[in-house]
Amino acid sequence: MINVLVVEDDPMVAQLHEHYLGQIKGFQLCDMVRNGEEALKLLAEKSFDLLILDVFMPAMDGLQLLAKIREHGYDVDVIIVSAANDKDKIKTALRLGAVDYIIKPFEFERFNLALSNYQKRFHIVENQEVIAQAELDKTIVRHEQENVMTLPKGLDKHTLAVVWQQIITFDGMFTTEEVSTKVGISRVSIRKYLEFLKSLRLLKLELHRGSVGRPVYKYLCVDKKSDVLSVYIQ
Repeated sequence: MINVLVVEDDPMVAQLHEHYLGQIKGFQLCDMVRNGEEALKLLAEKSFDLLILDVFMPAMDGLQLLAKIREHGYDVDVIIVSAANDKDKIKTALRLGAVDYIIKPFEFERFNLALSNYQKRFHIVENQEVIAQAELDKTIVRHEQENVMTLPKGLDKHTLAVVWQQIITFDGMFTTEEVSTKVGISRVSIRKYLEFLKSLRLLKLELHRGSVGRPVYKYLCVDKKSDVLSVYIQ
């Protein structure tokens, strides 16, 4: 079991971490604190395998805490989960040894990917005194087959690829019916793919009210060049 400490000053995000951790086997949330001082006190008293850390916190921010963790030599891995998305903070976190960096807002799929990758590395490194190159590569080199994520039930990767290729041809907003016509499958099925893409923050949904008739929901592709889908459709 991987013992986890969460350092997060936003109660709602902390609850989200607790909820997500409860869905991933092999992880145990041991403690949750709201600032760096409390975290350092716990680290001096108890042993943790993984620390999930925010950057923006009062008094001591997450990067300052991470620097102190390294200064004190605490044997704990760190995954950053933060709204801080500027390159300097990300570079600092990685140079201080963060094993992953998740930018808020985030979806469960990204959180699950980070923890799954960490879990593989943890078990290989912790359970073997001598590690072969092939085993080490599993923890460092992301093989193509290891990057494939599971789609929600009822979705097909080939259809998802077709739907995405049609979406990126739209110049501006589009409706479920317009995608359905292009792809050639029902609106009910298309809606499932569009909602999945929205959950990955590749699409956004807006309500449009015309001068006559009922309101219409329209989608907009917010990042046509994103490679997020590559882990689902390989």
